[in-house]
Amino acid sequence: MSKTVYTQEHEWLRIEADGLVTVGITDYAQDHLGDLVYVQLPEAGKEIGKGEEAAVIESVKTAGEILMPAAGAVVEANALLADEPGKVNADPMGAGWFFKFKPNDVTALDGLLDEAGYKTYIDTLG
Repeated sequence: MSKTVYTQEHEWLRIEADGLVTVGITDYAQDHLGDLVYVQLPEAGKEIGKGEEAAVIESVKTAGEILMPAAGAVVEANALLADEPGKVNADPMGAGWFFKFKPNDVTALDGLLDEAGYKTYIDTLG
């Protein structure tokens, strides 16, 4: 069974039963970014440290980055986003995922927010 957790940087992480973690941005994030026009994803096999840039996103409003929530190796990137970055806007919690990675230590994700905690957090943002 999978478990979804959230960061204060508006990323969601689905921890799968096999230990892989799927990463995307929340509906809140995609709504504030506006229409995504470009997504640069990490290559499979790339080792990325916690807090390092994992992906780059550009929207009609701004550019930003997706930071690695825990150190690990990228297993797969969502190839659909290269031609269709708008999938992130249409389905941020589903088909608009960015990449999957194998964390070096899955307990590094223990301090992240659950859904109720994330909703409380975004409510404080106004």
